[in-house]
Amino acid sequence: MAVDKKVLHGMIEQLSESDRQLAYEFLLHLLQRAKGHHQWWDELEEVSEEEALLTEQEKRQLQGDEGYVTGGDAKREFGLQIDLP
Repeated sequence: MAVDKKVLHGMIEQLSESDRQLAYEFLLHLLQRAKGHHQWWDELEEVSEEEALLTEQEKRQLQGDEGYVTGGDAKREFGLQIDLP
């Protein structure tokens, strides 16, 4: 679907100054992506939120051969009163 440039200009004119700054940054991102100039946000899209929150130690532990302890096993072993996932 083709969008008339005048419509885009009109939409931008209706934005507040702070929203114009956001629109500018987003449009800049689109232009750089189209030209193949990848920025840090492109790399972020490739990393899941869960992976981004893991420390290096946690990543090593997940890749290790030490095994996995279920929430139920941990509850029994440590006498916890709460349910763990």
